[in-house]
Amino acid sequence: MTTITPSLARKTWRTVEPFHAMIYFVPEGPATYGTLGLEGQAGYFAPRAAGFGAASAEVVIATFYNFSPTLVRQCIPQAWQHASPSQIQAARLEVADAALRRMLGDGVDDPALARCAALAEAAAMAAAEDLDGRPLFAAHCTLSWPEAPHLRLFWAQTLLREYRGDGHIAALVTHQRSGVEALVLHAASGEVSAGALKATRGWSQEEWEATAERLAADGLVDLEPLRLTETGLALRQQIEDLTDVLASRPYEAIGAQGCEELRELARPFAKVIVADALVGALQ
Repeated sequence: MTTITPSLARKTWRTVEPFHAMIYFVPEGPATYGTLGLEGQAGYFAPRAAGFGAASAEVVIATFYNFSPTLVRQCIPQAWQHASPSQIQAARLEVADAALRRMLGDGVDDPALARCAALAEAAAMAAAEDLDGRPLFAAHCTLSWPEAPHLRLFWAQTLLREYRGDGHIAALVTHQRSGVEALVLHAASGEVSAGALKATRGWSQEEWEATAERLAADGLVDLEPLRLTETGLALRQQIEDLTDVLASRPYEAIGAQGCEELRELARPFAKVIVADALVGALQ
C-alpha cells in the first residue's frame, strides 16, 4: 500500500516548484539566451524543448499544449538556426546557476539544500521508470544531470514538473478540452488573470472570445464577468484531481516522511525565490 496521497504529492510539488518555475522569470534568462540570438519567447520555447533535439513546431505545439500554434511557429524551428539544442540546454543551466546563486547566496552550499536535492532526485529518478505517455518528461530524461546540489535540485524539480505536466495534458485530453479551452477555464477560476494568459500564450482576442462563448454554450462558464459555473467548477476539479493522481507515483520513492522532510527543508529557500520573483515583477 502506498503512503502517498495525491494531496501530499501535490503539496510537495508546489513547495519545491519555485526552484523550477524561477527559470522562466529571472532576468538572467533573457540576458543569457540573447547571446545565442534567442529573443522574446524563443527564450522560453527553445530551452524547454531542447531535450527533443531540433524539434519541429508541431512537436512543441503538441507537448506544450496551451500555446497558440501561431506563436510557436514564430519561434520554432527558427531557434535551432541560432544555436544547437545542446548549446541552449547548457545556457539554461547557466541561467539556473547564476539566478540561484544571486537569490540564495551562501544558501547554495547549505547542507539542507543538498538534502532537498537528494530527496527530489530520488523522486525524479523513480519517475524515470514511468515514461509511458509522457513525451516532454521523457525528453528531459535524456539530458545529463548537473553536479552542484542547487542545480541538481533545479533539474530534479524540472523533471517532476514535466512529469506532472504530461499527466495534466492527459487529463485535459481525457475530458476533451483543448489547450485554449484549458486557459479560459483557468482564467474563469479567478486564479490568474485572462490578460496575463493572453499576453503569454499568444491567442488572439477573437480566438479567446470564441472559446469563451463555446464554453458558455456548454454551461461551463458565465460571461461578463468570466467565471466558472457549478458545472465548470466540477469539471476543473475532476481534471485537477486526475492530474494529482497521475503525478503521485514518483513521491512513493521517498514516502510520506521524505515528502514532509523535503517540504520543511525546501520552504525557506522557496520563499526567498518567490519573494525575488515578486520584486522583479513589480520593477
